[in-house]
Amino acid sequence: MLGSRAVNADAAVPAAPAPGADGPRRAAPIPRNVVALGWVSLLTDVSTEMIIPVLPLFVTGTLKASVASLGVIEGVAESTASLLRIGSGWLSDRIGRRKPFLMFGYGLSTVAKAGMGIAGSWGAVLALRFSDRVGKGLRNPPRDALIADSVEPQHLGRAFGFHRALDTTGAAIGPLMAFLLLRAFPGQYRRIFLASAVPAVLALVVIALFVNAPRHVRDAARSAASKSGALAPAYYRFLVVAGVFALASSSMAFLLLLASRVGIPAERVPLVYLVYNLVYAALSWPIGTLSDRIGRRPMLLAAYLLFALIYAGLAWRATPLLVVGGFVLLGVHSALLEGSQRSLLGDLAPRESRGTAFGLYYTVVGAALLPASALAGWLWQRFGTRATFGIDAALALVAALLFAWLLPSRREWGDRQGAAAG
Repeated sequence: MLGSRAVNADAAVPAAPAPGADGPRRAAPIPRNVVALGWVSLLTDVSTEMIIPVLPLFVTGTLKASVASLGVIEGVAESTASLLRIGSGWLSDRIGRRKPFLMFGYGLSTVAKAGMGIAGSWGAVLALRFSDRVGKGLRNPPRDALIADSVEPQHLGRAFGFHRALDTTGAAIGPLMAFLLLRAFPGQYRRIFLASAVPAVLALVVIALFVNAPRHVRDAARSAASKSGALAPAYYRFLVVAGVFALASSSMAFLLLLASRVGIPAERVPLVYLVYNLVYAALSWPIGTLSDRIGRRPMLLAAYLLFALIYAGLAWRATPLLVVGGFVLLGVHSALLEGSQRSLLGDLAPRESRGTAFGLYYTVVGAALLPASALAGWLWQRFGTRATFGIDAALALVAALLFAWLLPSRREWGDRQGAAAG
């Protein structure tokens, strides 16, 4: 599945021609670590995305909790767990180790997801979702830093695009598995939570056997290394924009709940989510590769504006057809956004500070998700769906304007070179 020949995580990848160079382009090989981590994410997302489409129905239906409670579950789980992300990223830089964080983080999430199968209250679901997100917080910054460590800078977009494509393929398979299980066992959401543990365990096996992450030895000149590892001003400007946009990005649970409220049968809601993930998976790799050639910033600006358009449309009118169309366009948005954000962070962070850079990014974005999801749940309960999606659309538009001002596309290549020189 992952090949039999070990490749060092730090092995050089053949360089691609500079942007705009003439002559044929040879695609660089995808390093073993990137392939292995792609499969890990695919299996993990099969597990996670089996749960996501049914969690709102389980909480509000089986457990009889309110929509506001759902908002608290999603907001607290994401934002509180995010506080660990800066710690895990910084610590992986400090000790020069990535793999232990991956093993523990993915293992904790596996146990938490299976535990939802026996949860008896929304408080128990909150605790388990929190544990699941703690695992994600521990693993994600070291994982993304390891991907960036494993490729040359000019191939970051392709590597992250490849990883997101496999990740999102898993996210497409997960809802399909949930749909099939619901067809066979209607309303038995607990069975889905228990079944989700199987691919999660397989992901741990792949990490143990195929991820090669040797310790980075740091020499005595630690002070010089820390100076060279300083994060660029453009990095901090991007954190501001990412934080504002995260305020617009309330939990996907609300979109899935909207799908069920406009007349899409509960057993078909996972199929709507499947469509979103199929679009996302199909576009992630080509968009990532394109961002290596034309830059990340045009992709990100388009992503912010498209999100604002989708949510404004759903605030204006929500019908089954428009909701399905919204999920399709949201797949395009996510393909533009996710790989480009990670590639931009890799561009702006020197190697010795990448774990810290990804950890700080995840912390800022995660911290914004508590007010985002809690506010969305309150607005839905108090004023309805139009207020929820309308405010999210407005915040996304603000993020787009900030991004165009603080990180103009014409300065991208200069900021990349400045970060590398610093």
